[in-house]
Amino acid sequence: MDAFAEAIESPWQAVVAAPRFNLGVCCDQAEIHCIAFLPPGAEVAPHNALAAEAARQLAAYLADPEYAFVLPLRASGTPFQRRVWQEIAAIPKHQTRSYGEIARLLRNAPRAVGQACGRNPFPVVVPCHRVLATGGGLGGFARHRDGFLLDVKRWLLAHEGC
Repeated sequence: MDAFAEAIESPWQAVVAAPRFNLGVCCDQAEIHCIAFLPPGAEVAPHNALAAEAARQLAAYLADPEYAFVLPLRASGTPFQRRVWQEIAAIPKHQTRSYGEIARLLRNAPRAVGQACGRNPFPVVVPCHRVLATGGGLGGFARHRDGFLLDVKRWLLAHEGC
């Protein structure tokens, strides 16, 4: 099961309100299992100490895009996906990279990089929104090419001044 499907089936241990969307957090006491973009709605108070810390850090980022996350993320994904997510996590704030640039670094295809981005279980913390199509177009986001999630990507990029 991928992280997005897991997130849909799991109860949220916290839901944090953001402008035009919410962030759902799935975790246990020791690790964050996933973070997901949700439509706007009611917040959910944290159910445990780690959920409270994740909610605090997400709120700090929403208030200040310079905020640096320090959260225990559960190891997940294939070795290739983890390499893509490592490259994404290394993109400096206020900058973007293209799927093609990351693919060249990893000696793989841009489509494979896009698929790995779409399976990122920790969006915002691992900033897949900073990955764009060649030429600066938005490309997709979380395996969507239009609608709500692209609006979230636009907001995140503007929030970070990209």
